[in-house]
Amino acid sequence: STQAHQNSPSMSFHVYILRGASSGKFYVGHAQYPEKRIAEHHHNRVPSTKNRGPWQLVYTEQFPTRAAASCREREIKAMKSHAWIEQLAGASR
Repeated sequence: STQAHQNSPSMSFHVYILRGASSGKFYVGHAQYPEKRIAEHHHNRVPSTKNRGPWQLVYTEQFPTRAAASCREREIKAMKSHAWIEQLAGASR
């Protein structure tokens, strides 16, 4: 049915937060397929995180649209607070 397709995981987008294992710095991004995107981070295929890994996934949120995920990504980045992101990531465990 059409309804089932609309709610399937493949039709969703995810905001994710990675933590650099050596630096402790956070990276916030969004993707339709977070596993694939995180693999790209690990293999230095993303310019903004190149040679700054290894990365550990510490947080994810799921959204129905790319626009909603992008909006949430900007919201998290706008906080510009390591402590706030750490608290957000810690709350998800």
